[in-house]
Amino acid sequence: MGLAHDFWYIIAAVLGFLALCRLVNLYKSRTRLQKRFANSVQYPTKPSNQFLEIWATLTALIRESSYPQLYVPSSWFSWMTPPPLGRVITLLVYWAIIISMMTANAIKNDAFFWERIGFRNAWITVMQMPLLYLLASKCSIIGLIVGTGHERLNWLHRWVGRTMFVTAAVHGWHFFTEWQRAGILEFQLQMMGMVKYGFGAWAVLGWSLISGFAPLRRLGYEFFVLQHLVSAVLFIWLVYVHIPAYARWNVWFSIGALCFDRACRTVLLVWQNVKFRPNRSKCKGGQRIGHFAQIRAVGDSITVINIKDVHFKWKAGQHLYLWAPAIGPMEAHPYTIACAHQLPETCICNSIQLVVRKHGGFSKRLHERAMKDHAEGKKGNYTVFVSGPYGMPPRLDIYETVVLISASTGASFTLPILEDLLAKASTNCIKRIDFLLTTKQGEEIDFYVKRLHEFLDGAKEVGIELLVHVAITQSGSPSLPPVSVFPTRRERERTEGKSSSRATSWGSDVGKTRTDDGPNSARNLGDQEKRLNTTTGGGGGGGGRDVEDKILSLTPRRPLSNASVDSHVHYSTTRPDIAAFIRAPVEATGGETKVVVCGGPSLVAKVRNCVASLADERAVHKGTGAQGIGLFVEEYSF
Repeated sequence: MGLAHDFWYIIAAVLGFLALCRLVNLYKSRTRLQKRFANSVQYPTKPSNQFLEIWATLTALIRESSYPQLYVPSSWFSWMTPPPLGRVITLLVYWAIIISMMTANAIKNDAFFWERIGFRNAWITVMQMPLLYLLASKCSIIGLIVGTGHERLNWLHRWVGRTMFVTAAVHGWHFFTEWQRAGILEFQLQMMGMVKYGFGAWAVLGWSLISGFAPLRRLGYEFFVLQHLVSAVLFIWLVYVHIPAYARWNVWFSIGALCFDRACRTVLLVWQNVKFRPNRSKCKGGQRIGHFAQIRAVGDSITVINIKDVHFKWKAGQHLYLWAPAIGPMEAHPYTIACAHQLPETCICNSIQLVVRKHGGFSKRLHERAMKDHAEGKKGNYTVFVSGPYGMPPRLDIYETVVLISASTGASFTLPILEDLLAKASTNCIKRIDFLLTTKQGEEIDFYVKRLHEFLDGAKEVGIELLVHVAITQSGSPSLPPVSVFPTRRERERTEGKSSSRATSWGSDVGKTRTDDGPNSARNLGDQEKRLNTTTGGGGGGGGRDVEDKILSLTPRRPLSNASVDSHVHYSTTRPDIAAFIRAPVEATGGETKVVVCGGPSLVAKVRNCVASLADERAVHKGTGAQGIGLFVEEYSF
C-alpha cells in the first residue's frame, strides 16, 4: 500500500512540474506580446532576459531530443512504427519506476519468495488502474492541468494498459507457480473463488491490448469502440470482485474518473443539442432538439457537412463528435471543425463545417447518402447531434514565422488555423506563413484550394507574407490546379462595382480569388501553357486543339488587387521536399518558428526528423543567434 501512495505522489509531482512549465510559457507569451505592441524591438519573439534565454535553451534541448522518430515504411508493418523519441524516453522512465517498485526489497531467496513478488505485483497493477481511466477521459483532468487535449494523452493510456497486462501476468504467474510447487493448485482454485475473477480481468486486459493494435482496429472501428467501452466496465467489476476490501480504493478512484467523464460529456451533449427557446425564424436551424445539417458530396471521396445554428464557440483546430442517427444510429465519430469562425453568407447565425473523407463504415455510408440525395434531387437535410469541442490547439500568435503542412483532408486542421491567424493579425507577432497542401488527387483538396485563394488577398491587407504550395502527387497524367488562379465571374463583377463593398473586418470577407497577373503575367501564362501541355500529354493528336482552347480561356486580365503581385501560389506534380520547404522560412526569419503538421504517420515522421535535424544543425539557442523551431503534430490514423 505504501508503494501505491508513493506512485501517486510521483504522479502529482510530475503534474505539478508540467503545470509550472505551462505557467512559465504563459509568462513568455505575455512578454512577447507586450514587446510586439510596444514596437520596442524588431524581433519580439527573441528572449528578452537571461531567464528566458536559459528557458529557451532548455526548451531547444528537449525539442531536439523528443522530436526524432523512426518510421517503418512497409505498407504491411507501418503500424509497428515506434513512438517518437520523446515518448520512448517517457516510457523508459515510467517503466524504470514500475520495475523498481516491482522488485524493491522483494528479491529474497526464502520460503516466501514467490508469494512476496506475486503480492507486490498485485499492488503494482491495481495502483495504475486509476491512471488508466484518467488518461482515457475526454473531459480530462490531467489535460486541463498540463494544457493538452485528451487525444494527445491517448498514447500513454494504451501503454499504461500494456504495462498493467505485464505486471498482472507477473502477479498471477508467481502465485500459480507457488501453488503448483506446493501441490495445492487444484485446492486453491476450488477454495479461492476470487482467482477466476482475476483470470477474467487479465483476459480482458489481454483482449483490449490485442484488439487495440491498428490492423485489427481498422477491420471494424465502430465495433472496436463499442467492445472497448464494454471491456472497460467489465474490467472494473472483475477487479472489484477479485481484490480485498482494503485495496478497493483504487477501484473507486477509477469509477470516480469514469463517472466524472461521462457526467461532463452528458451535460455538454445536452447543452449543445437542446435549445429551450429556439429561434424558428432562422430558416430550419431553430429546432429544439439537435441541429439542422446539410450534406453534399464533393468528388468521389469527400463529403462536406454544414451544421447550422450551433450555439457554442470553438478554437481553430478543435474537433467535435458527430452523431447522425439517420446514417449511423449508434455511432459518434470525431471530425475536425473545418472553419475557424462562423460561416459567412449563411442565413443561420453560427454555422460550422466538417469535411469527411470516405474510408469505410460511417464515412462511406455518409458519402453514399450524399451522392444518392444529389442523384434524386434532394437537398440532403438531416438532424445531427454534436459533442465538443475537444482539443487544445497550439498557440501560434507568439511566433514570427508559422509553417503549416497538411496532407489531403489534414487541411481541415491547418486551414482554420490559417484563417484564424489572418483574422487576428493585429494582435499577434506573425510576419510570415508558409502553407503546404499535398494530396494524391486534385479533387480531394478542391474545397480547400478555393478557400486558400480567398485568404491570399486578406494576408496582403493585414501585412502578413503568405506563401502557398499545392502538390498533387498522383502518378500518371497530372491534372490542372483544382481551382483556376484567374478571376471568376463574381470577382469581375466586384471589380466593376456591381458587388457590395468590402466588409470592415477581413475575417468576414469571402469569395475572393487571387490572380497571378501583373508584371510577370506573360511568364505566368507560359507556365500555364506548359502545365496544360503536360496535362494533355504534350499536345499530340487531337489534344492540341484542347490546349489552345484552354490557353485562350486563360487570357491575362488586369489584377484585382495589390495582393496579386506579392502573394504566391506554387503548384507541383511531384512529392514536395519537406526539408527544403521547412528550411527556407526558418533561415529567412529573425525570430522563432512554429511548424504545424497534420497528416499520416509517414508525413509526420518526416517532418519530425526534418525539424530535429534542422534545429541541431543551426544549434538554436546555443550561442549561434539562431532562434527556436517548435513543432506541433496532429496525426490522423485509425
